[in-house]
Amino acid sequence: MKTILFPTDFSETASHAIRYGYDLARQIKSDIVLFNAVIIPAEAPQAGLVSWPLEESDTLMKDSTEELVKLKSFIEKSRNKTGFQPAISYLNQTGILTDVVNQIISDKKIDLVIIGTHGSSGLTTLLLGNHSRSMIDVVNSPLLLIPPAAKLSPVKKIAFATDFKNPEEDIKSIAVLSELARPLDAEILLTHIYENEDKSPEFEQLIKQFVRELPSKVNFLKIKYKMYKSNGAQSGLAWLCDNLDIDILAMMHRSHTFIDSLFRGSQTQKIAGQITIPLLVFPEKL
Repeated sequence: MKTILFPTDFSETASHAIRYGYDLARQIKSDIVLFNAVIIPAEAPQAGLVSWPLEESDTLMKDSTEELVKLKSFIEKSRNKTGFQPAISYLNQTGILTDVVNQIISDKKIDLVIIGTHGSSGLTTLLLGNHSRSMIDVVNSPLLLIPPAAKLSPVKKIAFATDFKNPEEDIKSIAVLSELARPLDAEILLTHIYENEDKSPEFEQLIKQFVRELPSKVNFLKIKYKMYKSNGAQSGLAWLCDNLDIDILAMMHRSHTFIDSLFRGSQTQKIAGQITIPLLVFPEKL
């Protein structure tokens, strides 16, 4: 991973995500790009009725640039002077947030996007807020979401939760995950949360073969596998985070799976506030 994008709104939660992400960038030797989107009225209800004066747009862009310059300067002055020093650049742009982020991902060859979540509970605004939900659904890059409670500590164990229904896509995600885990000297814990009806002998055999062949396919040896019985994905994921000393939880966001159900309706309410460690979401088409 060579370049990390940090979208920021200059809030405290965004600043915490940048502190976490900067430490991560130093460890994996990645450069960082600070980014602020000046949101246009098209994202607001009845935007077509809003007049957007050019001078007001210019003022917002000027303010955004000044804040980005201050943020870059603060990071450079406060960072540890030993070890790898990430190159820091910044940019801002008007437009719809997800469109602009995806354009930057393409133009700058971004490998990872890191954003902060709002609220005292880890996933509350992350899953319920329009911008965060849109980022999860639309962004064409792995997305690392940092809750306010995330500790600034070394990453040594990353859990990848999967239902094994799309093994080829899982392999792609784990290959990317290994690029993150390798420089961190971290372990990948492949986890399957199941209910009674999921555990057939044929399915178990498929999983065993998958796990046996996986290290050679992704060229990474520090992979372990655990299967956990649970009454549902929500309680299962919360149990993993509470009991297995996990530093990052990783998942692939697919439509119409138990993982997708975590991002919708009443399921969101159940898991909101339970996970307080960073969540790494891989796009459906990696």
